[in-house]
Amino acid sequence: MKVIKTIREMQKIADLCRKKNLTIGFVPTMGALHKAHIELIKKAKSENDVTVVSIFVNPIQFGPKEDYKKYPRPIQQDLEICRQQKVNFVFHPSVKEMYPNNKILTFVEVTKLQDILCGKYRPGHFRGVATVVTKLFNIVKPHKAYFGEKDYQQLKIIQQMVKDLNFDIKIIPVETIRENNGLACSSRNLYLSEKEYASSPAIYKSLLYCKDLILQKKFSIKSCINKSKKFLDNLLSNVNHKIQYFEIYDENLNPVENNVKKIPAGTKLRIFVAVYIGTTRLIDNIGFSI
Repeated sequence: MKVIKTIREMQKIADLCRKKNLTIGFVPTMGALHKAHIELIKKAKSENDVTVVSIFVNPIQFGPKEDYKKYPRPIQQDLEICRQQKVNFVFHPSVKEMYPNNKILTFVEVTKLQDILCGKYRPGHFRGVATVVTKLFNIVKPHKAYFGEKDYQQLKIIQQMVKDLNFDIKIIPVETIRENNGLACSSRNLYLSEKEYASSPAIYKSLLYCKDLILQKKFSIKSCINKSKKFLDNLLSNVNHKIQYFEIYDENLNPVENNVKKIPAGTKLRIFVAVYIGTTRLIDNIGFSI
């Protein structure tokens, strides 16, 4: 495994791989790797000749009151995980390398999709994500790139960006990986206290509860959401918490009919939730067919 620090060297390696007709699989990360990242890496390795993992905490996707400075950066632990998974290259640039002089005048935005769910509460976040992923795609030059469905809105935004801007890259979704208690794997889980972690399975339970309500076809979508929020509030009553949103869209992030009985059979839905447990913001979602 080789650790690459500069854009120029990474591009040279990518060009050489492509000249040799070797396929490049790419896993972009912000580090603090966990078992969900490992699944992405395993998937990339199984489908490509060369696997590249990027580790870069991207400042332009964090808001002024968000956790950029305290975001976990256990780089030696991350590199060891990559070695164990036999990753070929780790691209680990500095902020200065990615954004010389702290200046960037060009941004990538995917309108409409970036304005709902997390984008509604984190203005500029997905602009920062789309911009850095565009830069990484131009640096690593992958044939396939791997994204987890836990960040489903991000996944759909990247898919739309690749389609609209004609990137010759295939985006591969990977199912959400969960901890043993049902909590979706996330680097931010490290922020939870023991008591908060013990309460965290409530998030996934509330999604399953909402799914069951919808499939009964007895209640409106709005009613299912309200009942599920009350259910989640009750499960989290022993810790400080705040539900930021609890929403339902179709698989393409389009709004759905409020009358469940009018939703065509076979329609694929997604339930989304964002909740603060203590000061830690966690997101999750599940998909299913009605």
